[in-house]
Amino acid sequence: MKLRSTLTRALAVLAATFSCAATAQDKAGDNGITGDPAAARSKVSMCIGCHGIPGYKASFPEVYHVPKIAGQNAEYIVTALQDYASGARTFPSMEAIAQSLSPQDMADLAAYYSSLK
Repeated sequence: MKLRSTLTRALAVLAATFSCAATAQDKAGDNGITGDPAAARSKVSMCIGCHGIPGYKASFPEVYHVPKIAGQNAEYIVTALQDYASGARTFPSMEAIAQSLSPQDMADLAAYYSSLK
């Protein structure tokens, strides 16, 4: 009986994981906009200066580790960008960049970075 319960929970977790992954790839964010990784190639220049340098740390206002976003979940990236744009998350350069992005730009960047390893 315990094995059956464990198997049932494992299958439920797998189903939820695949569902989330499919949703993130099809619709980056809850606005229903589909991201285009190819369209993001002309938009990544604002990201690679920090996120494209292995081990890079930003120095303003103090030393911050810059997270690796390549391979990150697309929905997470869109949510983070929306949070920076709204002020829910704060970091000066990220706020300025996120506020300059359209919802389509955010979806495109998320699709691009989530497709990388």
